[in-house]
Amino acid sequence: MFRNILLIVAVMALAVPAAAETRVGVVDLRQALFSSDNAKSFSEVMQKDFAGDEEKVRETQEEARKLKERLEKDGAMMNESERNQLAGEFQEKVKEFNFLKQRLDSTVNKRKQAFLEEARPEVDAAVKELLEENDLDLILPSEAVVYVKPEMNLTAQLLEKLNR
Repeated sequence: MFRNILLIVAVMALAVPAAAETRVGVVDLRQALFSSDNAKSFSEVMQKDFAGDEEKVRETQEEARKLKERLEKDGAMMNESERNQLAGEFQEKVKEFNFLKQRLDSTVNKRKQAFLEEARPEVDAAVKELLEENDLDLILPSEAVVYVKPEMNLTAQLLEKLNR
């Protein structure tokens, strides 16, 4: 029993200096990637590609809003049949809006995911370069870190590497 305790203490004593020598860097991968020149170009293309769809979603939303306002404003003066018809039009417009918005969001998310997958090898290579250039043992994503000294935050360096 006593030997086991001595062994544990000896292992812990050896582990503490090793941990103290470990050099760790931190990067905000998402910030670096989405601030890169490639991401900015991608964003411009996305805006052009989906401008028409976004406009259709906005128009449908505005039409639904107008129907709702009309129903709230004039509904009390309408007979039941007219009120039911207007309420039905409003519900149909809301369904159309939800469908269009969901379809647009899904398509945009798929394109973003494809961009991330395409950029992954470049990001991995840049992170590996950072690891070697800064003589680090480990690079952690910023989401996993509570606090980091500013000099160990390598996000700006990663962005530079992605932009070259």
